[in-house]
Amino acid sequence: MSRIGKVPIPIPEGVTVEVAADRVRVRGPKGELETHVPGHIRVIKTDSTLRVERPDDQKKSRAFHGLVHRLLTNMIRGVTEGFSKRLEIQGVGYRAQAQGDRVELLLGFSHPVIYRVPQGIRVETPSPTTVTVSGIDKQKVGQVAAELRAFRPPEPYKGKGVRYAGEWVRRKVGKTGAK
Repeated sequence: MSRIGKVPIPIPEGVTVEVAADRVRVRGPKGELETHVPGHIRVIKTDSTLRVERPDDQKKSRAFHGLVHRLLTNMIRGVTEGFSKRLEIQGVGYRAQAQGDRVELLLGFSHPVIYRVPQGIRVETPSPTTVTVSGIDKQKVGQVAAELRAFRPPEPYKGKGVRYAGEWVRRKVGKTGAK
């Protein structure tokens, strides 16, 4: 039995969960999320908890058991607290500026990089070298943060680029030069 999958998921106050045949919809104070549940996995709702059950011990069923449990847990956490990722920009002249549904990044290219923020995601720039991506869908928040980082990932020689807050970049020694 999956250790993660067998734990009941508590439903906090202010959150409503609707379980259909192959869909689960979660509504909370921050918004609404919906996900598809594979046909062989069952989600059972009781008064204040959700349980995820699988029909057998086949490899596919075991894999989906823990996955569906974690997806539901993240959905409940997303509509109550939300998720956020912080990015740091390092480099001379590198900066970012959020403007409505767009983010303008100056990353050492000959042109600014304009990124359109998907619906349901909020991007803020508390300082020119810090970008905060937040929203209720954990997957979307991580995807947007990864796409912003991919424009100029941190390079190993000077450490310039876009990195996650707290990310440690292994530095390499440069050329030694002629002696």
